[in-house]
Amino acid sequence: MRPLMETRNLSKSYNGTEALKKVNVKVEKGEVLAVVGPSGSGKTTLLRLLNLLDVPSAGEILFHGRDTACPDADRLALRRRMGMVFQDAVLFNETVYENVAYPLRIRGRYDESKDLKVRDALKLVGLSGFERKRATRLSGGEAQRVALAQAMVYTPELLLLDEPTVNLDPRNVSIIESVISKINRELGTTIIIATHNMLQAEQLATRVAVLREGELAEIGDVKEIFRKPSDLLASFGRVLNVFTGQSQLTEEGTAIIDIGGGAKIEALTAKTGSITVFIRPEEIIVSKSPIVSSARNLLKGKVEEILDLDQLVQLKVDAARQFTVNITKKSFREMKINLGSDIYLTFKASSVHIM
Repeated sequence: MRPLMETRNLSKSYNGTEALKKVNVKVEKGEVLAVVGPSGSGKTTLLRLLNLLDVPSAGEILFHGRDTACPDADRLALRRRMGMVFQDAVLFNETVYENVAYPLRIRGRYDESKDLKVRDALKLVGLSGFERKRATRLSGGEAQRVALAQAMVYTPELLLLDEPTVNLDPRNVSIIESVISKINRELGTTIIIATHNMLQAEQLATRVAVLREGELAEIGDVKEIFRKPSDLLASFGRVLNVFTGQSQLTEEGTAIIDIGGGAKIEALTAKTGSITVFIRPEEIIVSKSPIVSSARNLLKGKVEEILDLDQLVQLKVDAARQFTVNITKKSFREMKINLGSDIYLTFKASSVHIM
């Protein structure tokens, strides 16, 4: 089965500077593709090209197997089968209802069914009852959700999202991520999301494309990409609990890694000498007293920082080296953790991932 969208040697230059260089990507119908990379890597340029807002300098963009640049291709008609949400919502100084209804008006679908479509779109993004509110008086998170409703009111085949949660508070980030997941899961909409948030990409996407200086550095299944992130991904992707130390093998076939500050951790690796590892925050168990288990690593630390992530609480813990851990709010309350609390961090040797 042919992909919904495909690029072939896609390139784009601005005033002689290459922003995108021979990018080849296939986007399958119904998938969520996350495009990640540092600032200036070409994420927004790629999305604008895919949305047919800009014209490539070279290469092809195929939609349903058809070259969008061929003479008989109606680019405007093709664009109207797609939806795009930018970093900052741009709304009219009208009601929320009129803003969401606008795409129907310009597509000639402003008929007796438009009322139901607008209300369904607002319900989808959790804004039922906002119809008569002035769009320019909404919070940043509410405005972004209106922009999502605006993009979904005409049921696009492809939804393009350019950093849709940047600069939003954790609560609105969580709401918008839930809406994105719902759009894909319940409506089957194909989604391409450009983001610098690695946790967001890991949670929402089925595949990940990594851009570096306009080039496609790697692409693959989200689990494969994040199970052992490349140096490039780790350098900009906020991979947490990254430590470099000296590794020595044990008689049991594991390795003890001295990560400095008097802290040593055990890992499942045969590598010796200098080594870089990371431990995912969600793979570390937090307790107020030592846990008796098969886990090889047990460190005592002191809570230095507490961050509310809406559904989770993130802790920065000084355990000779600084560790970041995520726990549920229920566990946080039950353990009565405060700044300065002494806690224990427990994790398996298999949770120490080699980079």
